[in-house]
Amino acid sequence: MPVPKVNLRIAVVQFSPKIGQVQANLLKARDLCRKLQPRSVDLVCFPEMAFTGYVFPNSTSILPHLEKPRTGPTSEFCSELAKKLECYVVAGYPEELTEGEVTYLNSDHEDNHENQPNRQVGANSAVFYGPDGGWVGGYRKTNLFETDMTWAKAGDGFVTFDLPSPLRTLSLGICMDLNPHPPALWTLVEGPYEIADYCICKKTNVLVLLNAWLDSGKETDEEHDWSVLNYWAARLRPLWNSESESDTDSADVENIAEDLAVSHVPGEETIVVICNRTGSENEKTFAGSSAVFSMHKGSGRPKLLDMMSRTEEGIRVWNLLI
Repeated sequence: MPVPKVNLRIAVVQFSPKIGQVQANLLKARDLCRKLQPRSVDLVCFPEMAFTGYVFPNSTSILPHLEKPRTGPTSEFCSELAKKLECYVVAGYPEELTEGEVTYLNSDHEDNHENQPNRQVGANSAVFYGPDGGWVGGYRKTNLFETDMTWAKAGDGFVTFDLPSPLRTLSLGICMDLNPHPPALWTLVEGPYEIADYCICKKTNVLVLLNAWLDSGKETDEEHDWSVLNYWAARLRPLWNSESESDTDSADVENIAEDLAVSHVPGEETIVVICNRTGSENEKTFAGSSAVFSMHKGSGRPKLLDMMSRTEEGIRVWNLLI
């Protein structure tokens, strides 16, 4: 007997935090969420390192902004919002490592630790809070981007939460987790597809990715960064590809644009929510284009349900029948 469909309501907050201005960014986030009413959504998502900014050049620069899990500004904000709205809230933040976890990235360091620009002092992490304002869990980014590598310690694997309906089995990743673990290379046909394969193994209903994904720099006059949207879909290929389709090594990622917005077919469905940030920091521009996909295993095509623009700041609520 088919499982009855349920309504899933997910909100993503896409905005341009100012680097190092935590309290101002928190105020902006509160303002963006002010119209949300209690029990109006099931999950609210904020981007990677949502309230501190992202492009810190080294461990010295990020050190003042590291937060302890459960007690830092991001945790306090998420707990407060989750309790107010009676929903789940997830957000990215730079987690402070315990003293025993701090390591040097090279062996020729001096004794004065405060002057070392390349230490693993934190983790690029996420906090997850529940409808009662209580801690559900945390996660540390597994695949680090070059910006993380001067200060962050990698996590030890993706994470999944078993939650009440309608969220059910929710997997969580952060930005570069969508890519193969360095130094691995990938092809459209052969992968590797680490997080997608993980979701299949876990029978994930909802995959949430908290991103600070850079703009592609392509077709900059377009409202949405289609190159980035295509790439996100391509990197999740096992969630939607058909084993019977005749793939070739010459398959072009850009061609996936033709598949975005086609009707789905019956099969195992994974809702993919990508919450990205917008704006610029230290000469880096972010792609915005936060999106929600429906991916049915075996359909041969991903379905893009909705997306925000490159530069849009605001909150988007998606009502999904799953």
